[in-house]
Amino acid sequence: MAVSCKTFVTLLLLSLLASAAHGQLSTRFYDRTCPKLLGIVRSVMAQAVLRDRRMGASILRLFFHDCFVNGCDASVLLDDTRTFTGEKNSNGNQNSLRGFEVIDAIKARVEAACNATVSCADILALAARDGVVLLGGPTWLVPLGRRDARTASIFAANANLPLASSSLSDLISLFARKGLDARDLTALSGAHTVGQARCVNFRPHIYGDRNIDPGFAALRRQTCPAFGGDGNLAPLDLQTPVWFDNRYYQNLVARRGLLHSDQELFNGGSQDSLVRLYSSSTSAFFNDFVVAMVKMGNISPLTGWPGEIRLNCRKVN
Repeated sequence: MAVSCKTFVTLLLLSLLASAAHGQLSTRFYDRTCPKLLGIVRSVMAQAVLRDRRMGASILRLFFHDCFVNGCDASVLLDDTRTFTGEKNSNGNQNSLRGFEVIDAIKARVEAACNATVSCADILALAARDGVVLLGGPTWLVPLGRRDARTASIFAANANLPLASSSLSDLISLFARKGLDARDLTALSGAHTVGQARCVNFRPHIYGDRNIDPGFAALRRQTCPAFGGDGNLAPLDLQTPVWFDNRYYQNLVARRGLLHSDQELFNGGSQDSLVRLYSSSTSAFFNDFVVAMVKMGNISPLTGWPGEIRLNCRKVN
């Protein structure tokens, strides 16, 4: 029996809505509705990284902290309101997260090109990928089709974000709860090949831990006193702090990981052999990092009716 054009279109739309409702993402989600999206995100990110190379790492961290709290739903971008206290001032985020203004700039240009079409969650996912590429790292196709959360929770952030003091077993357990295995953990930790950390987060490691190169500890103590200077910054990667490469793992093998949680990956435990592999093979690290990033981007994606397309990434519509 022949099917009318109108009926066919209706069935197609219902199929697409059903796919979205069941959390199916697609790398071509905006091909027709916002064809300029990828170019806009890349352009704004290129300008941001040109001004401040650290910004690539900051946006990547923003995406990580978004996905680990109730999935990749842009809840981390929401400002506090009368009805909820969001994630920005949680233990792992306060005085630490940055790059919100870059996401705002991307969103403004995207809205001008295709109004009320692209979610802040997808913008953040694309910006994180482009930040890695602009710093010399690998590229990958980003599955898209997420929607934005209508709320955020400081309690959820405090309960789900890893700490600089975390042990290897704690990290493996936390990642497992997100559907990520130990290999994903070790590969994603390689994001610390770029960016900086605050003294308050690495002070316990450089003053109290034994699994650290003495010369490296002495170097870091010069700008991170035992008391005070909590906000003083140090590069997570001693060798190439603004390039996305495998030097982070070489640092771990040399006992020069900045955070306690970093050095836990190479401390006589289950991840030592993988750290050694990544330290000697950039391609092995890049390949596993891409796989892990796509997996992380698929943590509980908010799709369909429960979410929305925010017009302003900092507040619900």
